[in-house]
Amino acid sequence: MYKVLVIDDDPELRETMCSLAKRMGLDCDAAGSLAAGLNRLAAGGYDVVLLDVRLPDGNGLDALPRIRALPDAPEVIILTGQGDPDGAELAIQGGVWDYLLKPSPVGQTMFSLKRALKYREEKLAASSGGLPVALNLDKVIGAGLAMRPLFDLVAQAARSNTSVLITGETGVGKELFARTIHANSLRRQGAFVAVDCAALTETLIESTLFGHRRGSFTGAEADRVGLITLADRGTLFLDEVGELPLAMQKSFLRVLQEKRFRPVGATVEIESDFRIIVATNRDLEALARAGGFRSDLLFRLQGICLALPPLRARLEDLKALARYRVDLLCEAYGLPPKTLDEDVLVILAAHQWPGNVRELFTVLERACLAADREKTLYPMHLPSELRIKATRASLEKSRVEETHAAILEFGAPRMSLFLSLREFKETQERGYLAALIEAHGRDVQAMFALSGLSRSHFYALLKKYGLSLPV
Repeated sequence: MYKVLVIDDDPELRETMCSLAKRMGLDCDAAGSLAAGLNRLAAGGYDVVLLDVRLPDGNGLDALPRIRALPDAPEVIILTGQGDPDGAELAIQGGVWDYLLKPSPVGQTMFSLKRALKYREEKLAASSGGLPVALNLDKVIGAGLAMRPLFDLVAQAARSNTSVLITGETGVGKELFARTIHANSLRRQGAFVAVDCAALTETLIESTLFGHRRGSFTGAEADRVGLITLADRGTLFLDEVGELPLAMQKSFLRVLQEKRFRPVGATVEIESDFRIIVATNRDLEALARAGGFRSDLLFRLQGICLALPPLRARLEDLKALARYRVDLLCEAYGLPPKTLDEDVLVILAAHQWPGNVRELFTVLERACLAADREKTLYPMHLPSELRIKATRASLEKSRVEETHAAILEFGAPRMSLFLSLREFKETQERGYLAALIEAHGRDVQAMFALSGLSRSHFYALLKKYGLSLPV
């Protein structure tokens, strides 16, 4: 029998949903808070969870990564009284099955439950019907909540031959994931051919990809095999695909569809059986709307989409990444193995890492070289600019906390004499947000971390109080 969990602070709704589930022949449990619901889910055995967004002890959307990271994660159906488009977007990005508004018609709720259970049944049957696939993730470091959902997508991509679009900021490891997909695919015996589209000039990109015949243009002194040909029976990886010139995009779209092309100066088309993986740090959909990228090519590339998180969103993996990189550096430079002082990890965790993992690895290389034969990395070995930023951030945080404490200690008693309780709460809340913005400018990630607010709740409060981030 399938098992359903209802997480909602409304006892009448919990009773109604459980009654509905039992009418459908399902076993049903209920929890009135997020903490109680997560405890039940941790015990396992649930197939679907009906999850409220605004709960007394937290936001249901913020719990989605924890739910998806469970060993046998249930399907999630959001039930909310708030029809927030941003919330719906976050829910869908978080992997929910459906997003229903309360009060939802009984028929719609039953239909959504049936479809979610049918999907789960087919998914479990498919996973148990074939041989388990053990992914080779040797060089992919980190298994935090932000990373675990990506491994399922890597497995899907490795089992298939469809195109893959990898997005993320510079330095998050897009090429590493592309190579990981290739190494786990049936094409792993073939070549992995990487092309940096940003480094190719518009005049040479066609001959670089397609190849050319001798004498086809000035300087073509011999035949040249194109990179697409080299990727035959393997994988062609186009990095920074958003930099591909529009004229070339049309030609490349045909190559993707037909797997045939004509080298520059040739009269006969040739074939290449390649698999395409592309990566970009740009918003291709926005670029397409602005006319800078072909929509039909974008549709063709969006077979499986991997959105890699920035390092600041996966700080739980920071220690493992640092340990992995330091071990490699010590081996490469012939240095004695090094441990990491706890204060080093504190400083690293305080940094925002605009350059992501690539920046982290560069910082650690400088630290290892500075430490030389010493067996422990201390803060003194880190680049001075990183230590200065960490110190300033710590001092600024202390200043903000002292300001908040002063407001609560001295301002609250006086203000409470002239305001209603609701007005007092709103005044304090608005003042807190204004202080956050003053202290951190446009660094919303730092504000999320300090305040504990989710993205959707933070922006909802800004709208409520007429506040905005500095330009």
